[in-house]
Amino acid sequence: MVDKALEALLQENRTFAPSKDFVKHAVAGSKSVYAVKNRLKFWEGFAKELHWFKKWTQVLDWKLPFAKWFVGGKTNMSYNCLDRHLEGPRKNKAAILWEGEPGEERTLTYQQLHREVCRFANALRSQGVRKGDRVTLYMPMVPELAIAMLACARIGAAHSVVFGGFSADSLRDRMNDCQSKVLVTADGGYRRGSVIALKKIADEAVAGVPTLERMIVYRRGVQAECVMKEGRDVWWHDLVRDQSADCPAEPVDAEDMLFLLYTSGTTGKPKGILHTTGGYMTGVYATTRWVFDLKEEDIYWCTADIGWVTGHSYVVYGPMLNGATVLMYEGAPDFPGKDRFWAIIEKYRATILYTAPTAIRAFMKWGDDLPKKHDLGSLRLLGSVGEPINPEAWIWYHQVIGGGRCPIVDTWWQTETGHILITPLPGVTKTKPGSACTAFPGIEADVVNEKGESVDAGLLVLKSPWPGMLRGIYGDPERYKQTYWAKFGKWYFAGDGAKRDKGGYLWLLGRVDDVLKVSGHRLSTMEIESALVDHKSVAEAAVIGKHHEIKENAVVAFVSLRAGSEQSPELVKEIKEHVVKKIGSLARPDDLYITAELPKTRSGKIMRRLLRDIAEGRAVGDTTTLADATVVKNLKQQYEEKEG
Repeated sequence: MVDKALEALLQENRTFAPSKDFVKHAVAGSKSVYAVKNRLKFWEGFAKELHWFKKWTQVLDWKLPFAKWFVGGKTNMSYNCLDRHLEGPRKNKAAILWEGEPGEERTLTYQQLHREVCRFANALRSQGVRKGDRVTLYMPMVPELAIAMLACARIGAAHSVVFGGFSADSLRDRMNDCQSKVLVTADGGYRRGSVIALKKIADEAVAGVPTLERMIVYRRGVQAECVMKEGRDVWWHDLVRDQSADCPAEPVDAEDMLFLLYTSGTTGKPKGILHTTGGYMTGVYATTRWVFDLKEEDIYWCTADIGWVTGHSYVVYGPMLNGATVLMYEGAPDFPGKDRFWAIIEKYRATILYTAPTAIRAFMKWGDDLPKKHDLGSLRLLGSVGEPINPEAWIWYHQVIGGGRCPIVDTWWQTETGHILITPLPGVTKTKPGSACTAFPGIEADVVNEKGESVDAGLLVLKSPWPGMLRGIYGDPERYKQTYWAKFGKWYFAGDGAKRDKGGYLWLLGRVDDVLKVSGHRLSTMEIESALVDHKSVAEAAVIGKHHEIKENAVVAFVSLRAGSEQSPELVKEIKEHVVKKIGSLARPDDLYITAELPKTRSGKIMRRLLRDIAEGRAVGDTTTLADATVVKNLKQQYEEKEG
């Protein structure tokens, strides 16, 4: 009889305790913070630290699978991010330190940001935007994107940010799904020295959007073609020029929609993930403060684009609710040189860096010399987000970027969860490379089998509601129920596999869709990838399963090498044997391809679905979310040449 459980094979026993000084000054305090006897009171405590026009009458109304948090409460996200800080010394504190890819610099204090948000909020109202309307934002990473988000929140309109790089079709589909009334875009933006002609793409998209009434265009100053349509299009600067800087924040219900953010599944139309105000605000406020050990003097840099939920929660809302100074960068990490991130950290004396494992592995591949050219001594905390981080990438991040002194917070959460749910707390948690450690206080997570029984390796579930949870899929409550709640009926199923070690630490194993079935055993692609990256020559790895008549799945690995490593048949054999040594012969790759790049989305996630298409000889699926579609074309050619 075949064991149906997900098998946990990779072992990691290294531990890292925070320094005594870090422990002494930790924002989260001590291990006692985990002793939460009443989850509702725990979250209510954070909510009370924020501003409410009217207090709630009930903390949680839970009618599975629909939650309402802080029922009856009236608040405003923009007020809490801005006005709340203007009474004291934060008024003149930098809210945003911005650098454009070509090198321009801007600083906005909280008082200046408040003024610009109020002016744009009044501008939106002048164009007929009212409470409850949906406004789509399709912009580069400029301060005006954050200004537009906060302005929408100020007047009670919901924003839908579409990443400034998605195709016209992607933009059109998202606008039509939410019946968007206004589109805010720009003439263009920069990426790796090239201009992305956003206005031109937007024009193509809105030709098929009947609900659109107005397009507001920010002049970024790029040399992109920009034709303004009379009666529909208006320049941002013309619109705000005569607007008042006085715009009282609209009191909104705790459960009023704050934003929609679309996630594209492998099939079907994009899902409009719906987040409301009060609970999401409380969740991102609490997690930003505790997870990043946020201090008044920190220069905080989350490298995510706004357009992915990490940008919403940990570039804009979470840090600004806490009155932090946010570093914001427009461009790519490798332009004009592969040391751009390290130059920015040195220049602005950044203290906190929150980035993705994909970026970390790319930095590893480019070599240690680049970060060592720069003074990274200002850093005191490192973070990881987006997917599980391989232990060896964790170690490199800790030693080369953090100088061995910075705690690492390896965080797990999703677009749907709104905020971080599983993470170490710096100054409190002893960390293990590759483990997201334990659930944040007030979060009830478990690892279960198909029957719902707690196990050491299986499916990650959330057993009780949390403040920032999605309130549904826009316009499709049935899809919400089926996607997230149907599997167990009473618990939220995240779609991820996980294991729990003897110390109670959680290890994320990636999407259950990516689990391989090899000769009756269920193996995690993440563990095999971690074994590959553990080899001294490997920087990045992606593993997929290819149909095999006898074993069901053959293990196929795609790897890219670190700088200075040379491709050879001997190296391929050596890497395969390294996997056997780390995990066992069961996980030995049947095929291993060395490639310069792996196919990634613009948010940095490896698209294993496309690698499966290549390995199975199928037509390659949708590539619109890829950062570079030529990577897939080159891989397909390489694969076919070897197979042929």
